[in-house]
Amino acid sequence: MNTNRSVRVKDIVEKFQMEVINKGTDYDTEILTITDVNRPGLQFIGFFDYFDPRRLQIIGKSEVTFLRGYSAEERRKRFEDLFCYEIPALVISRNLDVFPECLEMAQKHGRTLLRTKYTSVEFTAMTIDYLNHALAPVITRHGVLVDVYGEGVLILGDSGIGKSETAIELIKRGHRLADDAVEITRIGSTLSGTAPELIRNYLEVRGVGVIDVEKLFGVGAVQDSTQIDLVIQFEKWEDDKFYDRLGLDENDTTILDVPVPQITIPVSAGRNLAAIVELAAMNNRQKKHGFNSAREFAAQIDGHIDRVTRENELKNQNP
Repeated sequence: MNTNRSVRVKDIVEKFQMEVINKGTDYDTEILTITDVNRPGLQFIGFFDYFDPRRLQIIGKSEVTFLRGYSAEERRKRFEDLFCYEIPALVISRNLDVFPECLEMAQKHGRTLLRTKYTSVEFTAMTIDYLNHALAPVITRHGVLVDVYGEGVLILGDSGIGKSETAIELIKRGHRLADDAVEITRIGSTLSGTAPELIRNYLEVRGVGVIDVEKLFGVGAVQDSTQIDLVIQFEKWEDDKFYDRLGLDENDTTILDVPVPQITIPVSAGRNLAAIVELAAMNNRQKKHGFNSAREFAAQIDGHIDRVTRENELKNQNP
């Protein structure tokens, strides 16, 4: 699992086409490791308690208007107090003019100074969204991820058990492949799966070889990523093992500290695994909407038994 991810400041600059006003001494190597940003309004009045210098710093019209009320010497002092910290960069929004004192202190302390055309709110929202994805924890699982009726189904199992063959049948039924060898990313409490770019849209089928799903079945048969809603574990059928027949046993598996519903499907000759996966996906979607077929069935059986019991008791009381 990779939880120590980072993004270079220069990559942010390129992505959002920002203007580099001053390159810091570590511009080429400076990285961001947390997803939040900071607007240093409190820092400009001298409050540095709980200040996190690892965050990207952003100033906009409010901060610029506030600083205009000070003399050049006072502004110089405030920017020097900020640049004394090893911040990754200071971004000025709206293409606002740069205070000479700001540029002077950035050059003195070797800090990166950037400017963007976006407003502070726009740039903050875009940057946080980008960092949430770029810095999200990632784990790789060998399995097949398929979008089935809008449910992201991750199929796991031993090599050669039939995962790829089931995926092919699901694709032929109109569902979409997210991919084999799945990279799983956690954003908040949501898991999203995709495949490394090098092997994206390829499947290995024993006896046939590697196939390109997009070229064989069209662009509608694949998608870049999908949310993971259900994990299905394929395992070889064992005659002496008990398998849940009603579906009352609800189990979860944990991926990147996020619980995901999991079911086990025994594999044996003659079982239509694609149809079973479709049923499992539809059933999982119903459960999320508050309807549980197994519980409904069990409740009906219990109600029937209760009625028969009461009827027998009444007959015994009135022979």
